[in-house]
Amino acid sequence: MTGLRKRFGRVAAVEDVSFTVSYGRITGFLGPNGAGKTTTLRMILGLIRPDAGTAVIAGKPYALLARPARTVGALLDAAAAHPGRSGRNHLRVLATAGGIPGRRAGQLLDRVGLAHAGRQRAGSYSLGMRQRLGLAAVLLGDPDVLVLDEPGNGLDPQGIRWLRDLLRSLAAEGHAVLISSHILAEVALTVDDIVVISRGRTISQAPLPELLAARPGVSLEDIYLELTGTSEGEPS
Repeated sequence: MTGLRKRFGRVAAVEDVSFTVSYGRITGFLGPNGAGKTTTLRMILGLIRPDAGTAVIAGKPYALLARPARTVGALLDAAAAHPGRSGRNHLRVLATAGGIPGRRAGQLLDRVGLAHAGRQRAGSYSLGMRQRLGLAAVLLGDPDVLVLDEPGNGLDPQGIRWLRDLLRSLAAEGHAVLISSHILAEVALTVDDIVVISRGRTISQAPLPELLAARPGVSLEDIYLELTGTSEGEPS
């Protein structure tokens, strides 16, 4: 992402966002509510056209990717599955649309811990189960790049640990993982690199160990609050 800008009428959602996500690493994308994170993710995925700047995946804008489902997988809304479809059929429909073998549905239901619920309607799933189904959909095409917005929502502590292990295994396989989250304690246990934006601008990008080493004895939460100019009592 280089010099991204986006306005909605008089509102400047993104002013100047630039950062890089590396293969084989997990990048945490942090910022207060209203900082421009969601708008940035949507520009990366070609859902919103930037007013200025560029967002490229594997060297190309999303719209120019020859096989987008096999290049990038995105989870922006865990409620995207049709409530009347079973989890398995939801994945099969997406696989067909992306030119992906239908057998991947069963494989991924097993990988995300939903093999027992594959025949249940998605509308009966808990939020945590819908998150797992969304992650299965992201992985259908075995994409090189993963873009995940709050993937831990609705997961219990066991599910959070499972997600952490999954993301680490994907990075170890060479995937580039971009994860937006407000759960800073979990981010600190999961990611390799940190990007912080505030008021529509990138204010920091660094490897997490480097960021922590520069402030001995200080937590990621403290660093985040310092960088964004927020405090415990202010909304974020």
